[in-house]
Amino acid sequence: MKTSQYRWVILGVATFTQAAAAFFVQGIGAMGVHLQRDLELNTTQLGLLLSAAQLLPLAGLLVAGRVLDRHDERWIVGIGALVVAVALAAGSAAPGYVSLLVVLLIVGAGYSTIQPGGSKSVASWFDTRQRGLAMGIRQAGLPLGGVLAAFALPSLATDFGWRSTLVAGALVALSGAVAFMAFYHRPDQRPMPTTSRVRLELLREPYMKKIILSGTSMVSVHSGVGVLTVLYLHEVTSMASASAALVYVAVQCAGALGRICLAAWSDRHRSGRYACVLTCLAAVIIGTTVLTTPIGRSPVAACLVFVWLGFFGIGWYGPWVAYAAESAPPDHTGFALGLAMAVNQVAVILAPPVLGLLTDLTGGFAPAWALLTALTAVTLTTTARL
Repeated sequence: MKTSQYRWVILGVATFTQAAAAFFVQGIGAMGVHLQRDLELNTTQLGLLLSAAQLLPLAGLLVAGRVLDRHDERWIVGIGALVVAVALAAGSAAPGYVSLLVVLLIVGAGYSTIQPGGSKSVASWFDTRQRGLAMGIRQAGLPLGGVLAAFALPSLATDFGWRSTLVAGALVALSGAVAFMAFYHRPDQRPMPTTSRVRLELLREPYMKKIILSGTSMVSVHSGVGVLTVLYLHEVTSMASASAALVYVAVQCAGALGRICLAAWSDRHRSGRYACVLTCLAAVIIGTTVLTTPIGRSPVAACLVFVWLGFFGIGWYGPWVAYAAESAPPDHTGFALGLAMAVNQVAVILAPPVLGLLTDLTGGFAPAWALLTALTAVTLTTTARL
């Protein structure tokens, strides 16, 4: 059954559900100028919006990982996407900033099942010869959702107000939930194991150390690109907010392409999948370093650097998640993915407000890019030796 053509249907549905569930949150960065104006936010508060959606997954990913090792992904992922849809629909009546933070907390709880669940569903349908490519395509759903959101949400916010963007996000998430529950089933309808033992000792394994260190570093970069790109282009290079949002679309497109190309490359790389992750770390160091120099103030140069960071700073996730899935014990794939992603959540939660606060306190973006450069450089040198 794994060689059946239906695996491509599974891949398409998993990718669509990922994009649909991430649609609204991935669009927050593109709406940065609108949200700051309408809700009177500073950069720190804008960063907290992104963090709010990532807070509950800190524990939720661990729970989801254990549940996925015992129950069918079809209902776990589908119900999670439904929670996202219901929360966003209710949030369209949010009176202000604090209420929006609460809504995003609930959205994060629902999304906890989608990342590990979708990854596990794809891993179970594809063997090692095509798993990297399949994982890359599926993980491209996140930046693809960002592309669509960057196109649609700023225009909706301009024409109908920021609450209309939550309604749109709810409808898109609902379509993803329905699609996954309608089309997904496990390969060969294999019975689920009846027990799943917690294995926190996985954290001591060398491969897990590499997964966690590189993951936390690169999700910080991804967060920085998400929250600062439009603001940087608008404030530093004097680009119009609409034009900056279009560049953000290009960054997300580059990220989607990177997730596919880098993951496909990892299927054939002689040194293994993690070598591709090391390449991404090195490329990010180059990009963030350029943004701390006068070269980064040029609109053309800045746009090219952000597209570069999109390709490598978002695209890294394809080979990374394939490496994580293959390194885990076969009967604990869901838990291992959930564990790695849960640890990543610490960086996902902290990075946007920290980078935003650093930008507010210093009155510039260079310290934020320098911090990301240093973090990535330490990770590169440390994990290359493990």
